[in-house]
Amino acid sequence: MNPIIETLTGMDGLSDQVVAMDLLISAKSGVRNYAMAVTESGTPEIKEMLTRHLVEALDMHEQISAYMVEKGWYHAWDTNEQISLDLKNINTALNLPTL
Repeated sequence: MNPIIETLTGMDGLSDQVVAMDLLISAKSGVRNYAMAVTESGTPEIKEMLTRHLVEALDMHEQISAYMVEKGWYHAWDTNEQISLDLKNINTALNLPTL
């Protein structure tokens, strides 16, 4: 989004947060899928390869989570704070001007 439009609509900074959250959700999905694939693998070679990918996916998830925590966009260990942040983001989205 254009930085001027982001500022005018109150979305400045929120766009990065939305992209990061989408990436985190995708990383979680990848972890889940690799874990499932490891349990279904038919040979030791495939299991070993999928396990390596699982570890890489877990590392990526950790990096994304740490980045979001550092930015104040993710409060995995404080449910009340996360709910408060989510409600703030919802209100921002609901109050965006319509075109």
